[in-house]
Formats: sequence, structure tokens, C-alpha cells
Amino acid sequence: MKLDRRRFITGTGIAGIAGLAGCTGGPSSGDGGDGGDGGDGGDGDDSEMTDTPTESGEAEVAANIGMVYATGGLGDGSFNDQAQQGVQQAQEDFGIEFQESQPQEVADFANLQQQFAQSTDPDYDLVSCIGFLQADALSENAPQYPDQNFQIVDSVVDEPNVASYVFAEEEGSYLVGQLGGLLTTMSFSAGAGSTQSDSTNVGFVGGVESGLIKKFEAGFTAGVKAANDDVDVQTAYTGSFNDPAAGKEAALSMYNSGADVVYHASGNTGTGVFQAAQEQGRFAIGVDRDQSVTKESFQDVILASMVKRVDTAVYNAIEAQVNGNFSGGVTALGLEQEGVGIVYGQQLGSEIPDDVKSEIDASAQAIIDGEIDVPTDPNNA
Repeated sequence: MKLDRRRFITGTGIAGIAGLAGCTGGPSSGDGGDGGDGGDGGDGDDSEMTDTPTESGEAEVAANIGMVYATGGLGDGSFNDQAQQGVQQAQEDFGIEFQESQPQEVADFANLQQQFAQSTDPDYDLVSCIGFLQADALSENAPQYPDQNFQIVDSVVDEPNVASYVFAEEEGSYLVGQLGGLLTTMSFSAGAGSTQSDSTNVGFVGGVESGLIKKFEAGFTAGVKAANDDVDVQTAYTGSFNDPAAGKEAALSMYNSGADVVYHASGNTGTGVFQAAQEQGRFAIGVDRDQSVTKESFQDVILASMVKRVDTAVYNAIEAQVNGNFSGGVTALGLEQEGVGIVYGQQLGSEIPDDVKSEIDASAQAIIDGEIDVPTDPNNA
């Protein structure tokens, strides 16, 4: 199903963040936090906050938006950057202003959410909370600030002033799993990678083990098995969204055990997966954004990425706020809504056989049509 062009923002590069001088209201630069959710973890001592005011003399601000990112902050080339793309596009289209907070630990999510909600200069129309690890804090805060509109991405908070956006990560992961399952069973070389002739083996690296990340694993495994039930799937969780060294270690173990392709859902930890793929001459699959673009130094081993339109979720919530029709409730974005999908790598995509792509296209349509029911639990994959 094709939706309005404005609702689906094409993610390209992310511009650098302008520094803020004399900011008033919202979280101050001493507020920290660190729990990442589908994003990556962070290394800084303080949360970073920037503001992007419109130029003086412009029309009245359409809305003030507060962004509380997942841990690890911006620059992950994945989850948080995708969210930022959405608010930046909304600024361009609607003339909103926004302020950003990059927490460093889970314990500080509540404080950052509260500071945005309590601010009067500016008075924030919408506070966007990026990542499932913010759900507990928001469940406490939302009832305390009933006149404040909130958004949460990747979880559901059942309050009338919270718009919850969730994704069918398993559906997009099924497609990249099928890609890995098909390629590992054939002799395939492209860029800096190649499959091993004596092995039919793939891997999955997750960040923090959770119900959300297990949806990625479940869909990936189901897609692999749909391609060939005899393909082995190795799985590892690093416990972090911001530990490239752990990602590299996990992936190296998989490649050394015969894996041809490793898919990650681990934020910046996945950078280590790409490093391992290059060192071993194998392949990797990115997540959330087209990582052959955001991590272009690894595009010679990135077959594809499972894109997750966090930018669309952020953009649509802001659009609703600007248009005066914001409401609480749950919005689910799957393949049918173009909320998830597969994007082939910039360098390697053209090398993937057409018959492989055709099988994946057929599976995508079958999922949309309800002919394939993708599991969300790895035990059912």
C-alpha cells in the first residue's frame, strides 16, 4: 500500500548538529542517561542537548518538540540518526523548532522527560521518547503531566496523552533472513566478500536481549529457514547497543564457525560486525537505515539493510501535533505501511542475483497478503 509521499522520508546523510548557546527550557547539559533501546549506548559523561531554532524574522513556530534519544545518542548511523532525520524533515516541512537530549543511562530517562514536560520557555507541544527502554519512565511521567503530549517509539504506553509507535521488525527481518539463507547455499562473491563452499551457515548478533530485539531474531531465523531449512543459524547477544568490540568478537566467532552472512540488530555494536566481515571476507546485513550509506566504509561487505522507518514515526507524530489532531493510542508500521523493509546495499545490491530478489519480493507480498505469518518469538521460528 502506497501512502502519501510526505509521510515516508528518504533517509540519506545526517547533518551535523549545531551547538546551542543560551538555550532556555528543557533538559540542561548536565542531565545524563544511558539505556539504549534499538539504538546504541553512549560513552559520554553528560547528556548532550542541542537546539535548532528557526531564524529570526521567520513565521511563528508551528510547534516546539523535545527529543529524548536512546542511549548512545546521535552518530550511530542507525536508530537515533533515523529518528533525527524525522524531526529534521518536520522542521523543514512545518517550521517547528526542536531540542535534543542524548541520555547516557536508563536511570536518567525519567528526569529528561520531566524537564521537557515542565519547561515553560519554551512550552513543548510534544516530547518524543525514542526507544523501548523509555517505557517504564514514561508510564510514570505521562499521568503526572496529563496536558503534555508524548510520543514513544518501539513500545506501548497506555495513556491518553501518549502516541505509541511500534514496528513489525520481524517482517523486514524475514526478508533479510531469506536473503542470507539463499546466498549461503550458493557460490557467491561480490565486493570484499564471498561465501564458503563447504558451509551453509548464517548468524544474528543482537544488542540488549529483550522482547523487541528477539522479534528481529525470530523474523530473521524464519526467513533463513524458508530459504533452506538445513541452514544453521548462530545467535549471540552482546548486552549493549554501543560496544563495537563485542560485536566484532561475536561476529568473528560466527564467521570462524562457518557463517557466510551475519545480520545485526545492535545499534553501534554492529560496527564491529562490519569490521569482522571485512577482516574475514564475508558478508553482513545492516539495520534501521541503509547502512551501506551511513557506514559507507563497509559497503563492500554490506549486502542489504533491514530499514525501520523511525523517521516516519517521528515525522507523523509531529505532523499530527502541528495539524491539531494528535491523539493517544497505538500505530503499527509493518511491510504494508512501508514501516519496515529491505534495502539492498549501494555497492553489492546490483550483484545479488535477480532470482534471489524475485523470491524475496514474492515473500514480501505474501506477508502483506497474510499468506505468510512471521513469528515474533525465536522459539517459534
